[in-house]
Amino acid sequence: MVTRVAMWSGPRNVSTALMRSFGARADTLVVDEPLYAHYLDVTGLDHPGRAEILDSQPRRWQDVAAALTGPLPDGVDVHYQKHMTHHLLPDIGRDWLGELANAYLIRDPAHVVASYAKVRGEPTLADLGFTQQAEIFAAYGGPVVDTADLLRDPAGVLAKLCAALGIGGDPAMLAWPPGPRDTDGVWAPHWYANVEASTGFAAYDPSPAVVPDRLRHLVEAAQPYYDELHAHRLR
Repeated sequence: MVTRVAMWSGPRNVSTALMRSFGARADTLVVDEPLYAHYLDVTGLDHPGRAEILDSQPRRWQDVAAALTGPLPDGVDVHYQKHMTHHLLPDIGRDWLGELANAYLIRDPAHVVASYAKVRGEPTLADLGFTQQAEIFAAYGGPVVDTADLLRDPAGVLAKLCAALGIGGDPAMLAWPPGPRDTDGVWAPHWYANVEASTGFAAYDPSPAVVPDRLRHLVEAAQPYYDELHAHRLR
């Protein structure tokens, strides 16, 4: 029986490191942001590597959903799907999500906005994925992991996450070799330098977020959605 884990995360989180963690398991196949091409195709946004992304993945969400719920190679017990919540556009059907073990990676909005502002000056609430994350959780439930908890105690939080997903824990998830992966999206050269240099989860940084005044309204708008999921996080 294959466990298909859909990990729904917003941007500027440790989602790629968590994908590395699951990718270190011998029984797991990972897939990196499979709805990205559909998202770019529908929105027309010009992200780094846009042409390569559109050529690397199906543009129809129906084809993506079929692949994510379809047959897998022999020996795969866990299919780990790293999803960005903002990629789940309103045109995308939701029924196929019921075939997945949905889980959620959350981060305090102040830190998300502060980090996002460094790479894109004027994000919107839709860019941050908080509303979509709350929507999926309300419909399907599933375990919630807060980035701060994960970085404070990777072993403990990963053990609880695996138990909640009904899969065995694996100490291999705590460390991995540096470098790129064949399973990384074609956008990796633009975004994954820090992850490619990593060999495990970074230490938790307790420094407060520095949010530009012009973006504080985004933190206030996102906070209720974050608080809703935070109340259900694995402790």
